[in-house]
Amino acid sequence: MKKQGLNPYLPSWEYVPDGEPYVFNDRVYVYGSHDRFNGHVFCLNDYVCWSAPVDDLGNWRNEGVIYRKTGDPLNPDGDMCLYAPDVTLGPDGRYYLYYVLDKVPVVSVAVCDQPAGKYEFYGYVKYTDGTRLGEREGDEPQFDPGVMTEGQLTYLYTGFCAPGDRSRHGAMVTVLDADMLTILEEPAFVAPSQPYSDGSGFEGHEFFEAPSIRKRGEMYYLIYSSVVMHELCYATSTSPTRGFEYRGVIVSNCDMHMDTYKPADKPMYYGGNNHGSIVEINRDWYIFYHRHTNGDAFNRQGCMEMISFHKDGSIPQVEMTSCGPNGQPLEGKGEHPAYLACNLFTSEDQQYTGGFGAGTWLDSRFPIITQDGRDGDEETGYIANMVESATAGFKYFDCNGIQRVTIKVRGYCNGYFEVKTSWDGPVLGTIPVHFTNVWKTYTSSISIPDGKQALYFTYQGMGSASLASFILE
Repeated sequence: MKKQGLNPYLPSWEYVPDGEPYVFNDRVYVYGSHDRFNGHVFCLNDYVCWSAPVDDLGNWRNEGVIYRKTGDPLNPDGDMCLYAPDVTLGPDGRYYLYYVLDKVPVVSVAVCDQPAGKYEFYGYVKYTDGTRLGEREGDEPQFDPGVMTEGQLTYLYTGFCAPGDRSRHGAMVTVLDADMLTILEEPAFVAPSQPYSDGSGFEGHEFFEAPSIRKRGEMYYLIYSSVVMHELCYATSTSPTRGFEYRGVIVSNCDMHMDTYKPADKPMYYGGNNHGSIVEINRDWYIFYHRHTNGDAFNRQGCMEMISFHKDGSIPQVEMTSCGPNGQPLEGKGEHPAYLACNLFTSEDQQYTGGFGAGTWLDSRFPIITQDGRDGDEETGYIANMVESATAGFKYFDCNGIQRVTIKVRGYCNGYFEVKTSWDGPVLGTIPVHFTNVWKTYTSSISIPDGKQALYFTYQGMGSASLASFILE
């Protein structure tokens, strides 16, 4: 029995950002960092892997821990975090995991015979004289490895370039030999950092971090996070090592630039850093990215959207949705968890989550997606702190004959939820809510138009409410 694909595509209690998706043997495997719920920094947990059948993107399987942070000889005590990794199938038929620890400038490699088995440390990327990449005089520090193997060669893309930092020149590509470690061609820059972008075509969307490489036909796609952080951009070339030209934005995790359903400069979620890539699954293409939850930068969840290509190879930007993996609207009737919200905002626009451009953490003025319990507890997520004007948006549903809407709420609140089919559209009906310290359902007769619909729930009143789910009947 196939399940509907949802965003986030993994369970609401799992926090795997920086997703690198691949299809191996008719399954999609996603490799990424592993945030800890309520963690104080990025990437506190060991690497895990999740997979799904290519024809059932709602049915994800937890493959468990594939690599522990203590597996690296530089990190025997586990005091360094495992930052964003990538995986490639080597010419010997084994799977190679490339990663960088958070306090060293070198690229580590682990290897496994299976896509999601137990990876074992293999070595460090190095020059022919044995010097590790990142430690030779003149090397720029390595970060966020992205890898692609073609024949006997592996192309390694790395880099982190903060705006204004003239010591970092941009994204690098290094060509490795068939042993997956030894450098054949030394680092070359393929996308500029902000101080070196004049005249490049990358202005305003310069390379920041998160390089990832894919190939479609004869064209190479370099996906990366730009200096504005919330967007995944891409550049293309017919060569993996040179000639990349900026092409545009694929997705923003606050839906900036999208003008199809709201003004282009209006944020519809609390954005932050972004990292992901594109992949072909069962003849369709998707972009994997992540969103921020829990009111800070350190609780990120993977999402995915279907993308398309123009004849010239360009990719139109796609909006964040609740139904991305499904490839079509979700079944309207039934109960839908609130953590599926792809839009979350108040009347006070806020483009970044805490610490990203805002200067402070999100505070009591803003709603957050969170969960009860501790990290690893399989608790279903919900939206907390729905204060006056807080709006949760869900896209999209296939609605047919819906006449009643029920919401499940708790919290010290006294007011009502407005129900709309667009963020600034007419109110179709209201659902009064009251003070309660346990989850309680409230129902109103509200007619939802038939067809493909978005649904927006806006709280108006005193205090703050938590929203667990809504039921359409």
